[in-house]
Amino acid sequence: MPYHLTINGTLHDVDVEGEMPLLWVLRDVIGLTGTKFGCGIAACGACTVHVNGEAVRSCTLPVASITGPITTIEGLSVDSSHPVQKAWIEKQVPQCGYCQSGMIMAVAALVAHNPKPSEAELATTVTNVCRCGTYDRVREAVASLASV
Repeated sequence: MPYHLTINGTLHDVDVEGEMPLLWVLRDVIGLTGTKFGCGIAACGACTVHVNGEAVRSCTLPVASITGPITTIEGLSVDSSHPVQKAWIEKQVPQCGYCQSGMIMAVAALVAHNPKPSEAELATTVTNVCRCGTYDRVREAVASLASV
């Protein structure tokens, strides 16, 4: 069935099954590979994107359920100029980097709704998993955003 998706400001018509997870539409149909597959059960957050400005886990989100614009890491900014991306670079957050697109998207949604989140809000809102353990640097990056 054809679906009309606005992804990063561009309309895409995709002919896929309605239960196909958004992650695979993004990666395999559209060709946007910045969003990563981690666990497949919406637990790790590597697949986080924004739908209607909200952070969602795309690996279990059926494409048929999407009713608004989608933003992926590629659409957050074209030149890494988004404040969260700049903080990530300044605080040298990534180690291996695999989880970082999802982590950045989760934090970007949080700070869009609350520009100065507390550490408690960060811990309860951004539940993405980083196998390299860069959580201290994530907290430093978010704290640097809050002090701007």
